[in-house]
Amino acid sequence: MADFNIADFRKRMDGAVTALRTEFGGLRTGRANAALLDNVTVNAYGSEMPLNQIGSVSVPESRMLLVSVWDKTMVAAVEKALRQSSLGINPVTDGQTLRIPMPPLTEERRRDLAKVAGQYAENAKIAVRNVRRDAMDTLKKLEKASEISEDEEKAHSTDVQKATDSVIAEIDRILGLKSEEIMQV
Repeated sequence: MADFNIADFRKRMDGAVTALRTEFGGLRTGRANAALLDNVTVNAYGSEMPLNQIGSVSVPESRMLLVSVWDKTMVAAVEKALRQSSLGINPVTDGQTLRIPMPPLTEERRRDLAKVAGQYAENAKIAVRNVRRDAMDTLKKLEKASEISEDEEKAHSTDVQKATDSVIAEIDRILGLKSEEIMQV
């Protein structure tokens, strides 16, 4: 008799939520957030390196990021990488420290960011639905091969659907919170 483990499928669904939270961390809101610079890479020592391997990022106040570069020869490269990023930021160099004031977002930009957040959430939902489809296909194959009964297949299908519904609800909740944060002036 085959063993259908819904925990494996639930783990994959939760992975989509984790990925969504990571993507939302990189979305700029009116407030400074160190995660905003996670995707910035700097041309350092002959290769592209993540910013967090060249300096530390801190948030001294709600509308300011501070990047402390460890090697003073890299300050210009870090500044260049920050200016060329798609974040629309303008760092101010002060010795080995770069101050990055976060300009307030315009209403139009806030709406655009809310749409991007919605797209991220939709992609996460698609990923969850794909996991659901995989689980349902697995159940149908097990039933067809007579490894589980029709009743077991129905019971497991119900469990998979409940898991899917709860994860989709969690994605909607996270999207609501992020949209509210983005639209807050």
